[in-house]
Amino acid sequence: MDKKELTKILELHRKWLFNIDGGIRADLRSADLRSADLRSADLSFANLSSANLRSANLRSANLSFADLSSANLSSANLRSANLSFANLSSANLRSANLSFANLSFADLSSANLRSANLRSADLSSAKTKKRYIQVACIGSRKDMTTYCFEDDLVFCGCFKGTLKEFKQKCLKTYPDKKSQNHKEYLGFIEYLENLKD
Repeated sequence: MDKKELTKILELHRKWLFNIDGGIRADLRSADLRSADLRSADLSFANLSSANLRSANLRSANLSFADLSSANLSSANLRSANLSFANLSSANLRSANLSFANLSFADLSSANLRSANLRSADLSSAKTKKRYIQVACIGSRKDMTTYCFEDDLVFCGCFKGTLKEFKQKCLKTYPDKKSQNHKEYLGFIEYLENLKD
């Protein structure tokens, strides 16, 4: 899809969102949007099912309530994107950057999240076959820390690794058992270890 056509669709969609005469909801089903620049685009409620968005730049885009079922979002930049209540069932999010993205209440059932960056992503109440647990405002960064049980992966700041590797990193970085960071991180790790047993 060329840039001119896409710009027109986005403008008509904006009008539809604001109930302006002549507005049309964006229907981008199966559209070829590979490497498209959609930074900060408002595609809330848009139909993007089966669209090819491989390597697209969707940074800070509003995709809330959008239909992205079976869409190819592999290697896409979705940093800080709003994907709340979005339908991402069976979507390919392999190697996508979802850091700081809002995925609350999103449908991620059967989605491929392999090698995706979920650092500080909000997965609260997201629907997924994999079990994720998050804790906010702990450690030196006071940021979101995410753990996936099935993949045994921790996402914390720049760190991505197994729970065992995360524990080793925390013990090395915060050896003082009396420090707040040590208590918070090791408390969370102990909690996860108990849940795994």
